[in-house]
Amino acid sequence: MDGRPADETGRSAREIRVYDTLDALGIPFQRTDHEPAADMEACQRIDAVLGITICKNLFLCNRQQTAFYLLMMPGTKVFKTKELSSQIHSARLSFGSPEQMERFLCTTPGSASIMGLIFDTEKRVTLLVDEDVLREPYIGCHPCINTSSLKIRTADVLERFLPYTGHVPQMVHLVGE
Repeated sequence: MDGRPADETGRSAREIRVYDTLDALGIPFQRTDHEPAADMEACQRIDAVLGITICKNLFLCNRQQTAFYLLMMPGTKVFKTKELSSQIHSARLSFGSPEQMERFLCTTPGSASIMGLIFDTEKRVTLLVDEDVLREPYIGCHPCINTSSLKIRTADVLERFLPYTGHVPQMVHLVGE
C-alpha cells in the first residue's frame, strides 16, 4: 500500500506521471488499488482502508465557460452551488464538461483530483479548497484515475505540490446544509 506500484504494467501514462511528480518532489504517499470509485459511497469504503476521508473534487465552470474551477471539499458535505457562487463572485456555476475536464486536468468524471493540476500548465483552472479540508492532516485523492487512491500529507500538498504546479488555492467556507 505504500507508494507507487511495483509493477506499472497496464497503468495509464497520466497515473504514472502523478507518481513520478510526487517522487520527484520527495512527497511520500500511500496508495491503494480498488474497483472504480465512481461515487462517494465507493470512496467511503476506500476511506476505511487508507484511514482518511477522500475529498470530493468537483470540476466547475461559469455560465460562459470562461472560468474553470476545481473544488476540493470534504466528501461528507453537500455541495450547494449558491453558497459557492457568492464567495467566488461567479453566478450560475455548473459542472464543466467531460471534454473540458480532459483538456485541462487530463482526467475524466469520477477521477477528478488535485493531482490533475500538474497537467494544467496554462493555469486555466482555479483551485478552490473548503477550509475544512485543511484541518485534516491528510488529503485523500485519486492519481487521475478512479481505480487507485492516495493518502498524502496536507502540508506536503500545500507546501510542495501546489507550488510546483503554480496553483494558489482560494479558500472557501462551505456549510453544505
